[in-house]
Amino acid sequence: MNIIVQAGELAEATRVFVAHSRQYYYEVMLSGYTCPQCGASLVMVAESVCRCVSCRHTLDPTVTFQRCTVCGGKPRLHICRYRCRRCGRDIPTRFVFDGRVFDREYFRDRMAQSRRRKQQKQQRWQEILAANRSEILEKPAIDLDSIPGLAEALDSLAAIPEVKAWLPLCRGFDLKRYESHLQAHIGPIEIGFDDIPTLEENLRLDRIWRFIAIIFMAHAGQIEIFHEGTEIMVIAKNETD
Repeated sequence: MNIIVQAGELAEATRVFVAHSRQYYYEVMLSGYTCPQCGASLVMVAESVCRCVSCRHTLDPTVTFQRCTVCGGKPRLHICRYRCRRCGRDIPTRFVFDGRVFDREYFRDRMAQSRRRKQQKQQRWQEILAANRSEILEKPAIDLDSIPGLAEALDSLAAIPEVKAWLPLCRGFDLKRYESHLQAHIGPIEIGFDDIPTLEENLRLDRIWRFIAIIFMAHAGQIEIFHEGTEIMVIAKNETD
């Protein structure tokens, strides 16, 4: 005996039986009713929804043919059940076999309300985040004199006797270009200053400009600089906005 195969066959037989039972049930329940527009017979196409075989008119047989047994009022679909429009009592429908009928307009409105609430919530969060967002950090203009000892450090780094003679050239260099270059090579893993690729053919001048750029980036809080022996190490600063 293959129990799994037999269980599958039983499930299929049950499904077919239920389908035939549903069809027979609807045929019996609709046998005494005709289309209110043309008088032709009706067939059930869904739970509490039938269609005329002639004019194709679709209607709700519960609302059309049933009435309240207490006051004779007409039923209306309320969410998932029918209620009398007059006295408010529940009216059990005869045109639902083993499923449930839903008020599509009600659930459509509920879904629309849910979407609106979600959009309003997202908008409120955006407003809260915008109100608490920090101001845009504007980088200060290049001022070599604002950092004490910069000229001496450049002199020691580049091994140039009179670094002040180079300061006019330093004042003319493109800081944003060097910052973009450094940001592309400085990440969360420390890197040696000498391991950063050069931008200019003049290696000494490029070394000075790279050093000026990392000084200003460190001053702006973008990177951190530290020493490992005689080597200068650079790492991106990990901050959360």
